[in-house]
Amino acid sequence: MKISRREAMRIATLSMATGAVIPDLACTQARPEPRLLTSQAKLPPRFSVPLPVPTVLKPVNASADTDHYEMSVRPASLRILPGLETEIWGYEGQFPGPTIEGRTGRRVSLRLRNQLPVPLVHHLHGGHTPPESDGYPTDLLTPAAGFTNSHMHDPRANTAAMEREYVYPNLQRPATLWYHDHRMDFTGAQVWRGMVGLYILRDDREDRLPLPRDGREIPLVICDRSFASDGSFLYPSLDKSLRSPGIESSYMGGVLGDAIMVNGAPWPKLEVSNTCYRFRILNASNARRYELALEPAAGSGHAFIQIGSDGGLLEAPQNRRTIRIAPAERVDLIVDFSRYAVGSTVILTNREGSGSAASVMQFQVTRSEKDPCTVPAKLSEPPLLDVRAATVTRDFDFRYQRSSRVWTINGREFDPARIDAYPKLGSTEIWRLRSDFNHPVHLHLVQFRVLSHGGPPEASDAGWKDTLDLEPGVAAEILVRFTDYRGRYVFHCHNLEHEDMMMMGNFEVV
Repeated sequence: MKISRREAMRIATLSMATGAVIPDLACTQARPEPRLLTSQAKLPPRFSVPLPVPTVLKPVNASADTDHYEMSVRPASLRILPGLETEIWGYEGQFPGPTIEGRTGRRVSLRLRNQLPVPLVHHLHGGHTPPESDGYPTDLLTPAAGFTNSHMHDPRANTAAMEREYVYPNLQRPATLWYHDHRMDFTGAQVWRGMVGLYILRDDREDRLPLPRDGREIPLVICDRSFASDGSFLYPSLDKSLRSPGIESSYMGGVLGDAIMVNGAPWPKLEVSNTCYRFRILNASNARRYELALEPAAGSGHAFIQIGSDGGLLEAPQNRRTIRIAPAERVDLIVDFSRYAVGSTVILTNREGSGSAASVMQFQVTRSEKDPCTVPAKLSEPPLLDVRAATVTRDFDFRYQRSSRVWTINGREFDPARIDAYPKLGSTEIWRLRSDFNHPVHLHLVQFRVLSHGGPPEASDAGWKDTLDLEPGVAAEILVRFTDYRGRYVFHCHNLEHEDMMMMGNFEVV
């Protein structure tokens, strides 16, 4: 029997696989909080494994204006915990997937093959991308012809079987972007299984800056995971095959893991010289926030120099004692290890975490080297966006509906057939966002500037953004310009359990 998406999700939120209602505090309170999922396997000691660095994907060929890549998404078995094997679903069988490095103004063509037992949707997060390549949640890439999801009804869905080409024009500033699965109702579970990777855009101007490069420019993909006793990833899906949607209702506020992973390794360590390093940091967690700090602190000054955010380099560097980063946000940092003596051990901690989540990784200052790098007083010239150009103001309220037990925008559940806003191509708008809870709000297609955030913009709002972390009861205003592409896109909370439980809306550029 075919049932609607709403009916399927209602069943999923109200029952276990056996049909029994879950009567716990998390689903009876005013709003469900993120909940820790405790590993059943023994976790390794902290700082016992070296930090791995994701491989860089090489193009299969290149034309005058396009680099052509191929990737498959497939199951693979990795040794993450000592003595145990963990099956992942990974791009090229890796977790995280290989990094794609593109150039501003030069196209990337990515031919993606689905070798999983279920559909996927590939989304370039932060990409200024035409709609047919953006990864709309119902634009499934199925593992075989004829594969259907009976609960999903979208007459505009653009599905393909086994293989699909995604084209990225890269008409945007150099920045740290990332890609991940975006399958409707299953994003949380499929990202948890490993479907994430980095996409770094570069240009000649940034290349000329005297910033750390090569072995001193290192990506850090931070996420949390939990493990079953056999070493497999533990996640509270009702259907472990991921053919039917839904998670145990006590986790609908967000799933927190008890193992902190960096580049796929639990609590790794990195040997560094007493020089400056550039860290491109992504929070790839489903629901966990981090406040990053260095311990011990190097004197009484700042720990980090922030040089970039979601949308690329800031205009000027900012000194920061700690860094707050919500799911899907990126931050580009310089750490000067010359402030520590050779032989020092420095911990990257998480002040928002406790127990096993209170530390992230370790740096060991093992050698003295000459440092050719400096941080310029001026980093970039970000494009100007004048608030006086805004012709439309829209209001969006991100809120939990206790009566229906789903996450909503303006009181409505996500419906692919409903368009919530029709911005005009070339127009500038102000979006006013309100929240009852922590919601990292992400807009597809566009980058924006934060005008206000419960008052003046916060330090974490600097630069061009595509994700804004709203705190409980806080309102924010963002300034958005819609350029280049007409079509249907989504905006949503990037707490992936909230997103899967209907906290998503549509806008169509016309």
